[in-house]
Amino acid sequence: MNCSTAATAPRRRTGSIAASALVALLATGCAIAPTAEREAGLPAAIAGAPTLGTAGFPSLAPLMRRVTPAVVNISVKSEVPMEDHPFLRDPEFRRFLDRFGLPAPEEGEIEQRQSVGSGIIVDAARGYVMTNDHLLRNATEIQITLKDRRTFRARRLGSDAASDVAILEIPPVDVRALKLGDSNRLEVGDFVIAIGNPFGLGQTVTSGIVSAVGRSGIAGNRLGELIQTDASINPGNSGGPLINLAGEVVGINTALIGPSGGNVGIGFAVPSNRARVALDKVMRGR
Repeated sequence: MNCSTAATAPRRRTGSIAASALVALLATGCAIAPTAEREAGLPAAIAGAPTLGTAGFPSLAPLMRRVTPAVVNISVKSEVPMEDHPFLRDPEFRRFLDRFGLPAPEEGEIEQRQSVGSGIIVDAARGYVMTNDHLLRNATEIQITLKDRRTFRARRLGSDAASDVAILEIPPVDVRALKLGDSNRLEVGDFVIAIGNPFGLGQTVTSGIVSAVGRSGIAGNRLGELIQTDASINPGNSGGPLINLAGEVVGINTALIGPSGGNVGIGFAVPSNRARVALDKVMRGR
């Protein structure tokens, strides 16, 4: 299941549609000497970095203050033909509508859909934002909101359906863009952090570990090999980053497995190396 959150409405009525995903990271210890950190296998990029929060306890807050400004919320309006629901073919259902004077939706009628997801600023000077391709399907309007609540209308530059990656453009922003890390170096057990917009609540951080790498057979295998994580993944997280302890993006959250679209600790992300190839492909095609 994809991980965006959507609400639909035949013309004026609104309903809901599920889909979206993500991952996160759990605790760490006190500050360690740089040499000891490297020996412990922690990323060199954070060697010697403080791991204590303002209250003096081990915390990921310093890392989050650095990376979360580059994670955005995305709201998408779209129009899609109404599906041929079995209720529409049921004579009893139509008689029920007639009894109360309610119009029956007709086949081919257009549904207005509102979906929410997440994205990553990958080039602040150009205003480039990476997100999931499935989130933007049939989009008529795309709006991006930064952590500081600035809002922009976005333009779609291109996408790569095979990796479920799309690139949007907004005006240049004074935000530190996130770096795409090397997903080939990920190992089962590595700590990861997921940041996104679950259920449209606003920016949320969750944590966990890499549960598996090279996981295939998801979404009919059309997305290729994915990173599996046990971090909380919920509708609305689609397109958000899965980051390592160095603050590098190692995956783009894209799917989840769970009853009724809920989180059961099985989420999936497109590896950052594939996302980088998709980004280069889109940029070359401009």
